[in-house]
Amino acid sequence: MKKPQNVFLIGPMGAGKSAVGRQLARLLHLNFMDSDDEIESRTGVDISFIFEKEGEDGFRKREAKVIDDLSKIEGVVLATGGGVVIDPQNRSHLGARGFVIYLYTTVDQQLARTQKGRERPLLESGDRREILEELMEQRDALYREVADLIIETDGRKVRAVADEILDRL
Repeated sequence: MKKPQNVFLIGPMGAGKSAVGRQLARLLHLNFMDSDDEIESRTGVDISFIFEKEGEDGFRKREAKVIDDLSKIEGVVLATGGGVVIDPQNRSHLGARGFVIYLYTTVDQQLARTQKGRERPLLESGDRREILEELMEQRDALYREVADLIIETDGRKVRAVADEILDRL
């Protein structure tokens, strides 16, 4: 397969979309973009603040606009937010405008990877494991529906995942 014009990374929080995306962009000599970073840049506030003030629906509207805009840019590796696949229009844009890779990871790995670092608004309202299990149940089929390639990331280093993607492209 020839190098794709655009690569879009989807998957649950903690799958490694941003870290793998940065590495993959370097290897493919493409620009890296992160949809959550773009939302924060456009609004001037963090994702948690948007969730607090506008709720998940408000955030999803902003996300849809950003996905539409960023997926039109040529020559990018785009890391998306975990819930991007909820919106059928997002799935359509991603599927039509680039090569979509589902970075799959288990709930156990997600728990380990989301303990520190970036705030995760969806994990603040209850038992983290239950929330992650419910999100995976709701979203896994949607990730698979739009994915051109599925890569497992559990227990793997970023470079190993990026190298596997490169080999399979």
